[in-house]
Amino acid sequence: MKNIRIAVIGAGYMGRFHAEKFAAMKDAEQVGVAGAHLVAVVDTDRARAAQLAGALGCAAESDYRGVLPRIDAACVAVPTDQHYAIVRACLEAGVHVLVEKPLSRTLAEADELLELARVKGMVLQVGHLQRFNPAFQALAAHSGRPLFIDIERLAPFKARGTEVDVILDLMIHDLDLVLALARAPVEQVSASGFRVLTDAIDIANARIEFADGCIASLSASRVSQAAVRKLRVFRHEGYVSADLQEQKLRSVRRRGDGIVESEQSFERADELREQAEAFLRAVRERSTPMVSGEQGRRVLALALQVANLVKERLQRHAEAP
Repeated sequence: MKNIRIAVIGAGYMGRFHAEKFAAMKDAEQVGVAGAHLVAVVDTDRARAAQLAGALGCAAESDYRGVLPRIDAACVAVPTDQHYAIVRACLEAGVHVLVEKPLSRTLAEADELLELARVKGMVLQVGHLQRFNPAFQALAAHSGRPLFIDIERLAPFKARGTEVDVILDLMIHDLDLVLALARAPVEQVSASGFRVLTDAIDIANARIEFADGCIASLSASRVSQAAVRKLRVFRHEGYVSADLQEQKLRSVRRRGDGIVESEQSFERADELREQAEAFLRAVRERSTPMVSGEQGRRVLALALQVANLVKERLQRHAEAP
């Protein structure tokens, strides 16, 4: 089997990491993983594309449309407002796509991309990276219906990603995890948030109630002193706490008349490589990826609902006497 020909579109912060992973997977078939041939790095800044491409031994392009006839798949790592146009062009050209989250800016755009991928028979995977975190995967494997989910994601301020609010920038990761854990229809959503260092929302909190009674509380900030990624899931008989940053898990359960505690540390996983391998495998097998376009659309809908509730709340307070 030939390696899958792929281009990385966008040579910025995430694009560089994606390109490095795919470039290192040219011999992956030897260990039972779908291999990749990195054909090109594409960026409107030709010098930036050339610098990365030179280091990885592939072509550099400034227009993604010129590379589409030469590839089987693309990894799209450009700003969110460019996702729709580029992903659509890739799918129309018969190119499978791994796109960074969020899938698009609007549900109308997302629906059009999903329909196009279906008609063309293309794999469309959304880059919700935390699904590949071993601590989350171990937590999700615990049996029992979640009663309460508590997630905290804090990050120091960075200019990168501020073209969208903190909900589409950071909280969307955890909204995806909540939907993966709860697996019940969303019944009610409330949210609040504030602008701090940008013109968009920089800190936000959301409370989500599901039809089966589960409640999730999410907090996200991109103006914090230190990075924190904590997730706790409470079930009957105990709870499990995951440190997603350190990839550790702590479990507390009631057993008989006592309490049993256990801790588990995981060998540091390369989540980005795991995601790349899953994408290539889905392309090779024409199978549904772990985070499909449909799942990306569902979490986008929830994120947009949270963002609209925050904006409405701020507007009401601004108009108050």
